[in-house]
Amino acid sequence: MNKKQQKVLVVRLSSIGDIVLTTPVVRGLAQQLGAEVHFLTKGIFAELLIGNPFISKIWTLKDDFRSLIRELKTEGFDYIIDLHKNLRSLRLSLALNTRRLTYNKTTFEKFLMVNFKINLLPRLHVVDRYMKALKPLGVVNDGKGLDFFIEPQTAYLLENTRRPFICAVIGATHFTKRLPDENWIRYINSSQDLIVLIGGKTEIPAADNIVALTGDNVINMVGRSSLQESALILKHAEKVVTNDTGMLHIAAALRKPVVSLWGGTLKEYGFWPYYPEGMDLNRSLEIEDLRCRPCSKFGRDSCPKGHFRCMREIEIKI
Repeated sequence: MNKKQQKVLVVRLSSIGDIVLTTPVVRGLAQQLGAEVHFLTKGIFAELLIGNPFISKIWTLKDDFRSLIRELKTEGFDYIIDLHKNLRSLRLSLALNTRRLTYNKTTFEKFLMVNFKINLLPRLHVVDRYMKALKPLGVVNDGKGLDFFIEPQTAYLLENTRRPFICAVIGATHFTKRLPDENWIRYINSSQDLIVLIGGKTEIPAADNIVALTGDNVINMVGRSSLQESALILKHAEKVVTNDTGMLHIAAALRKPVVSLWGGTLKEYGFWPYYPEGMDLNRSLEIEDLRCRPCSKFGRDSCPKGHFRCMREIEIKI
């Protein structure tokens, strides 16, 4: 008698990097368990999952949460893999009355590190903590790293650029994760490389400022490319220089060499670039031995000390 195929709902509502970091979970469920994998996220992040062959259906969060729950109930999920682990995802699990598997967010450990500089952080990447949630299902980490699928029809916006280039990701959600404009300007003006800037629309003023104070070795694509188009730019780059932001993890998924920049947060939180087993193409730049680091779990809108030394003192060297 054939064994019933398991149907699993993976929940990660946001944001770019966190969703990309769930891809080994999705792949493991599909390939090792043979499960039909559904994924629930916010609508603005669904683009990250389009084209993923291990996902059978993408669900997006609705304003009418009750309506969404009613729709999900009709699917008859065997498991919910809750990789968001907040009150909303807990409410969803309870409403669906389905077995829930989740992971250690290390909330208490981060609290101790931020407030008392007591380091009890586990020496585990968040991907490995995600994968531990699947232990009851017999799914293990296959060591193949992250996935990111670029749609074949995605326009490559640098088609006429034949010269090799370095991609600089200048944005990040929080101020204390963003390298200041003047640091980018010094780097670009000291480099012989062609450097392509990418970022979202909120980074347009910063990009304009950087371009105005640099030479002809910079191309500004900030606010001019979709997420998929930006990923294609990353794919063609020789190397990626990036703040602690979602594009860092897309670059790692594309197996690109990365120079990662760390300010008010720590890579030891478990979010350094994650490559396939045996591969490490990352070089981290940070100002070590600053007593004020880290100043938060996620990043702040300003430096609580006022000096912002953690980022201002970083000098990019390729």
